[in-house]
Amino acid sequence: MGAEIERKFLLRELPGWLGECRSQVIEQGYLALEGEREVRVRRLGERGRLTVKGGHGLVREEHEVGLDPAQLAVLWPLTEGRRLSKRRYLRPEPEGTIEIDVFDGELSGLILAEVEFRSVVDSEAFSPAGWLGEEVTGDPRFANRALAARGTPR
Repeated sequence: MGAEIERKFLLRELPGWLGECRSQVIEQGYLALEGEREVRVRRLGERGRLTVKGGHGLVREEHEVGLDPAQLAVLWPLTEGRRLSKRRYLRPEPEGTIEIDVFDGELSGLILAEVEFRSVVDSEAFSPAGWLGEEVTGDPRFANRALAARGTPR
């Protein structure tokens, strides 16, 4: 995959149109968290993905491979204690698709949105709509890895 360029926002409330968006439940757990590198397993129904990410903030390295059900069954238990669950809604916009994550379980009430860009220039040109709320790009408290390990930021 290479690099991902994205900005993250903290929503204070659910947008009224959210139910009109395509969505899916995502469960993810972390196998390893070391420095700025993480190894994550995602469950999307019976399918799985193994992702290695590095760095933090606007631009991060990302590599991802698919997992078959047997591989997922072996790796998922190893993420115990470092997991989160959310419903991801996809909102098409002229800049690209905005991913809106509504968390449940221990993170219930937390709503984050991510906007992914093709370039840093595109990300700098983006003017967020008011509904996106406070920008938390680069705030380590709102990284999924921190949410899975430590819970909702204070």
